[in-house]
Amino acid sequence: MTAEAAPLPAPGHMGVDYEQRVDFDRLRKYRLGRAKASLEASECGAFLLFDFYNIRYVTQTWIGGALGDKMTRYALLTQGGEPKLWDFGSAARHHRLYSPWLDPADCHAGMLGLRGAIAPTAGLMEDAVRQIKGLLEDAGVADAPVGVDIVEPPFLFEMQRQGLTVVDAQQLMLDARVIKSRDEIMLLTQAAAMVDGVYQDIVEVLKPGIRENEIVALANQRLYAMGSDQVEAINAVSGERCNPHPHNFSDRLIRPGDQAFFDIIHSFNGYRTCYYRTFNVGSATPSQRDAYTRAREWMDASIAMIKPGVGTDDVAAVWPRATEFGFENEMAAFGLQFGHGLGLGLHERPIISRLNSMRQPIELKPGMVFALETYCPASDGFSAARIEEEVVVTETGARILTLFPAQDLVIANPY
Repeated sequence: MTAEAAPLPAPGHMGVDYEQRVDFDRLRKYRLGRAKASLEASECGAFLLFDFYNIRYVTQTWIGGALGDKMTRYALLTQGGEPKLWDFGSAARHHRLYSPWLDPADCHAGMLGLRGAIAPTAGLMEDAVRQIKGLLEDAGVADAPVGVDIVEPPFLFEMQRQGLTVVDAQQLMLDARVIKSRDEIMLLTQAAAMVDGVYQDIVEVLKPGIRENEIVALANQRLYAMGSDQVEAINAVSGERCNPHPHNFSDRLIRPGDQAFFDIIHSFNGYRTCYYRTFNVGSATPSQRDAYTRAREWMDASIAMIKPGVGTDDVAAVWPRATEFGFENEMAAFGLQFGHGLGLGLHERPIISRLNSMRQPIELKPGMVFALETYCPASDGFSAARIEEEVVVTETGARILTLFPAQDLVIANPY
């Protein structure tokens, strides 16, 4: 078996001496190196990062999801410098003890206001900007623009009030994150392998009388038991809820003959999955089988397009137009025939869709990892099929990370 034909490695999660697994030190150096290269190639003197995924990419720190939307953690990376981090209270002291790749003097406690719960008039933002400006002056880059990824308006206004020029860094950070290293690809593969197992569990319990939310609970329990660090969402959609697609779950009871699809979104060591599968419960009608067949054909056509040098417009072109499957325009159908990068974030580059790719295509390159999604409503007016495969771009084409069977419609617990 050649190396190209071999499975993508998904080793056990423990560190061991008898196999080469994820090298986290190599992973940290790769990510910081990519961010530094992006900064050096830009007009910016520094990146000031509030996006949780960018902070993790640059500082290699994570404190859990509860504070992910509070806009309190931030990091500063200056030209020629090392990352400086402001974190929530005691987390900064923890980093000084357990994150030796960071200078302990660069790990600070920080607080900006918890999305306005502490008003800007308290002065926390003013103090933070003054400190950041001083660090920029020390680094000799205070006169250059500061690249910021996401920011609260009062903090942006304070930066401008203190004389700093602010530009967009999110585009530059997404460009840095788009090519995955072998360690990132291994973590993405391990995350997908965990979902492979959850789908086996779902098939075994997918019978009349179980509720969508019970399946969501089962998936959460199994993922956390296997080592997931965040179950971001589980979509469970069945029966008449399949069309139109609601992108959520309910307490609906599963019934005989239902078509049902699920999307499992979680992360392992920060690296995410987005992984749809469609099943029928007990039996399937010709209409349901036909919808699945067409969704699979569209999926296979897009996978066949994946190779270096191909544009995302070429990939999107093999999918049907919105009007061909019942929608008035591409905005209304967005996310149904769809591709999106995977990494520390759920929606990274490239984004592949008829909505955006035709006007601004991106060239596919080796090391990109993304999910491809197709959706086909059934002719019965309420059923639908949903398929998603995660792929990595190699020199010779696409390699698939998501291995639970999906070439044909799976009938769970057939009668």
